[in-house]
Amino acid sequence: MREDGPLIGITLDHEEGGGYARLPYYAVRENYLAAVVRAGGVPLPLPHEPDLAGRYLALLDGLVITGGAFDIDPALFGASHRHPTVTLKVRRTEFERRLVAGALAAGLPLLGICGGMQLLAVVAGGTLIQHIPDEIPAALAHEQPHPRDEPGHEVEVVAGTRLHALTGRTRLRVNSAHHQAVARPGRLTVSARAPDGVIEAVELGDHPFCLGVQWHPEYHVDPADAALFEGLVAAAGTYARKPGRARS
Repeated sequence: MREDGPLIGITLDHEEGGGYARLPYYAVRENYLAAVVRAGGVPLPLPHEPDLAGRYLALLDGLVITGGAFDIDPALFGASHRHPTVTLKVRRTEFERRLVAGALAAGLPLLGICGGMQLLAVVAGGTLIQHIPDEIPAALAHEQPHPRDEPGHEVEVVAGTRLHALTGRTRLRVNSAHHQAVARPGRLTVSARAPDGVIEAVELGDHPFCLGVQWHPEYHVDPADAALFEGLVAAAGTYARKPGRARS
């Protein structure tokens, strides 16, 4: 562990109460934090304060937008209807939307995971499939029935992409826990797909490090998953050393 590693913000999930605690609470799985620490970063969990997003961005060297059991509001990508399966966390989404938009504008290294990838695509002008079984014939079980620390299917990585350079692989084994997916990636580039055609990774080529993956690499189901966090932390270290960079 390096105490001087780059500071990596990690978004939290939020529940209204009734599970872990009677009152509303924040939560994040330990493996998100541990993956950043193993890669040499210093994780900083971020509560949902939309008006403080700019202040957080000024402090951070990198950012992880985590997943969760909720969906992006279809209105954010211009849809005229909301599928019955869609559930929202409005405040969390608004906070993360501001973080992602700010990170894209500032060149702040960013890794979007599962729902974080979907939000990245929406902020970049893309759209989402609201419910995969309704729109993808013969779709894989993207909400895999077995444990998340086991692979659910493979993805094919596009040669020449950042994801390919990071992992050195053209096929990865991934876990899968989503019913939505990216339909159109906006100004992002598709860097991996599942065998049924579902987009599994996206990236922004003219950004220092901007990658979204539909799976959960914090579980390290595939040995290549660690490379995603290592790439993020390495880019964050470079960002921290930018001339004139001073944390507010």
